[in-house]
Amino acid sequence: MAERQRGGGGAAGEAPEDRKPQSDEARSAFTPPLGVPLPPPPEDEHPTSEFAVPEGIAPEPPGEPEGSAFTLPAGAVAPDSSTTQSTLLPGYTPPYGMPKVSLTKDTPWQDRMRTMLRMPVGERPAPERAAKQDEPGPPVPRVLDLTLRIGELLLAGGEGAEDVEAAMFGVAHAYGLDRCEPTVTFTLLTVSYQPSLVDDPVTANRTVRRRGTDYTRLDAVFRLVHDITSQGLTLEEAYRRLAEIRRNRHPYPGWGLTAASGLLAGAASMLVGGGAVVFLAAALGAMLGDRLAWLASGRGLPEFYQFVAAGLPPAAVGVALSALHGYVDVQASAVITGGLFALIPGRALVAGVQDGLTGYYITAAARLLEVGYLVAGIVCGVLIVLYGGVHIGGATLNPEAALERVERPVIQIIAAMLLSFAFAVLLQQERHSVWVATLNGGVAWVVYGALADTAGLDPVPATAIAAGLVGLFGQLLSRYRYASALPYVTAAIGPLLPGSAVYFALLNFAKNELNTGIASLTKAAALALAIAIGVNLGSEMARMFLKVPGEAASRRAAKRTRGF
Repeated sequence: MAERQRGGGGAAGEAPEDRKPQSDEARSAFTPPLGVPLPPPPEDEHPTSEFAVPEGIAPEPPGEPEGSAFTLPAGAVAPDSSTTQSTLLPGYTPPYGMPKVSLTKDTPWQDRMRTMLRMPVGERPAPERAAKQDEPGPPVPRVLDLTLRIGELLLAGGEGAEDVEAAMFGVAHAYGLDRCEPTVTFTLLTVSYQPSLVDDPVTANRTVRRRGTDYTRLDAVFRLVHDITSQGLTLEEAYRRLAEIRRNRHPYPGWGLTAASGLLAGAASMLVGGGAVVFLAAALGAMLGDRLAWLASGRGLPEFYQFVAAGLPPAAVGVALSALHGYVDVQASAVITGGLFALIPGRALVAGVQDGLTGYYITAAARLLEVGYLVAGIVCGVLIVLYGGVHIGGATLNPEAALERVERPVIQIIAAMLLSFAFAVLLQQERHSVWVATLNGGVAWVVYGALADTAGLDPVPATAIAAGLVGLFGQLLSRYRYASALPYVTAAIGPLLPGSAVYFALLNFAKNELNTGIASLTKAAALALAIAIGVNLGSEMARMFLKVPGEAASRRAAKRTRGF
């Protein structure tokens, strides 16, 4: 009883939780009993890591820090305002971003816009004309409409697809639409503008239904684009000037164009050995063909039939003179050849090859197909008359005897200049550019005659060299006047057109000499291609060697590089 009371008293003096018996699960096999101190940890045991270096082994020296794409490499020079990407190490992105493209307004707008067109959208410089905070920017639909209308006039006038895109981009860029993408095909113009990556794009297009040859209007449009991109015309002023350009009448009357076609054919006949009578006969046939083509155009016939109608009278005059060979000693073949010079579509041929060389293959294929249809129309018109004259009328047309190569340098140079002059009038050029194109055509014929007649070079490379000089001079003149190069180039290549080769091919076809005809036609195609490539190469040489102000403003390759 006493022990029980002592035990109870001892239990009563303890805390309530101490009175609860502890189970075996509350104790750990590694926990010392109560009242026994913890043993000290052994000296040779320390917590280590599997990545720690063991004793006795020297640690490796620290490696070089990993480089970054934005870290300046060793040996490179930090770019400043005068450092371009070409001075940095190759293969590295500059640490401070891409060099800023600065294209001054002293350069022609064609060069500035071509440079930006061939850049990705993210690398293009922002427009220099930024709208003020308190002034809203120009309405996007009106800017796109003005851009399309300007592009329509340029494409309808025969300008190359690359220059049309450059003009459209220049107009949109000048009014603050920097994220703009123009697209040009043979008959369709499209321009798309996206304000930002999260906004919906605005797209507009326009179809070119009719094309004409009015280089006066083309030159006025080029001046308008230059003023928009360099002088900051307002949208209303640009619309007003564009309306004035559309209202302007052609600089030459209809009878003047008919007389120019006659002068062109007569001068071309003198280039291939004709005299005064041949000059008059070729001029008469060409003027009759021109009036007949205008009559077909007024009746709404397609352009193919207009060329068929235009080719009939010159061939008929030549066949008639050949039938009177016993009474009149006239080179009938020279008459027909002169008429062919007035019909060959040299403008469309040069534009088509230029589009192909600059990477616009769809537009180039369409232009060359158009040239093929027009040449087929000429072939049909002339071949009908030649076949009837040779097989029915008994005309004797011998190209080898009729077009003997006669060296008459003075007469041929004058004839070449007259041909270029008449061609410039037919293209509706401004009067100040007519004389320049005339001199350029005379220089082209002098170069061709010196290479083909004096030096004995093959006609195809001689033609290419002469056309290259035409393209070079035309590009320099266009840069000097901030205008299109077409008025200075197209008329100047007139003396180089393969009129005689086309005539030889048609005459041999009419005489059922297919092999000879195909050979002559192949030569004509080679001469035409040499003219187009020479003109384009001369223009590219002018762009290559003339310095363009601004950093990183070099012209990029067209569309693809080396086929990849």
